[in-house]
Order: sequence, then C-alpha cells, then structure tokens
Amino acid sequence: MKNTYTAVVRKSGKWWIGWIEEVPGVNCQEVTREELMSSLRVALREARVLSRRWTPRHADKNNN
Repeated sequence: MKNTYTAVVRKSGKWWIGWIEEVPGVNCQEVTREELMSSLRVALREARVLSRRWTPRHADKNNN
C-alpha cells in the first residue's frame, strides 16, 4: 500500500517553496518547481527512513 502525502507549493519571489503537510520538518526551497518537487520527494523519503529507525520499538529499553 502506498501512502499519499500533500505537498504545499508556492512561488515566493525567485524561489519555489514547499512542504509536506503530514510530515513536520519536510520543507524545501528551489529555483524551479521541478527542482522543488524532486527535493521534496528526497526529503520525504529520508524522513520516512529516519522515522522507521527511531520508532519506540527500536529503542534500547535501558536508554529510556
């Protein structure tokens, strides 16, 4: 099953800015919309990997 995310994309001066609504901290800025969308995909992928690595089920019980 594939997750669906919402990308908010806006032009601000010469920059394209955007973020993923469902994942705090996934935000980017680029000169073109295409670059922005690519950067958002990479940032989202990295955030999902980190989230899986740092879930409570992976925490060492002695370090809680």
